[in-house]
Amino acid sequence: MANAKPLVVYYSRVDENYSVGNITKGNTEIVAEMIAKKTGADLVKVEPVKEYAKDYKTCIEESKKELAADARPAFKPVKLNPADYDEIYVGYPIWWGEMPMPMFTFFDQYSFKGKKIHPFVTHEGSGLTGLKRLEKATGGVMAEGLAIYGHVAQKEPEKAQQLVDEWLKK
Repeated sequence: MANAKPLVVYYSRVDENYSVGNITKGNTEIVAEMIAKKTGADLVKVEPVKEYAKDYKTCIEESKKELAADARPAFKPVKLNPADYDEIYVGYPIWWGEMPMPMFTFFDQYSFKGKKIHPFVTHEGSGLTGLKRLEKATGGVMAEGLAIYGHVAQKEPEKAQQLVDEWLKK
């Protein structure tokens, strides 16, 4: 653990997105990369095996059904040994007040019990929500989180970077 380094684990979605239209890099991915660059963290992207619909309306309906069913959608394999990390930055878009269900699947398979968890989210008005379920899912010790509007990540990267930098100083 003496040589443990930070980890950024995140889920992010491309295609049609609320308030920013069609995007080729997800809002959360933009922020995740900023954090990794500043902290020297490794990056792990959680990617569902079955992709969500490309159009926003269908995607949110799919995610709403998953949340109601407490579903655990499969994700593509990742190479990861949680013992290699002591600080975990966890990022995701807020969907229906929670993190997307593939993230719950990820935390069912990888234990971060007792590790320091730094949540960061992208949203369009929800703010930083769902932290109790994140804490339970990770088993980690929660640190202060960061919420960034998705449209800021996409259209105002300098402002997003400033918010990330201020958060990391805390």
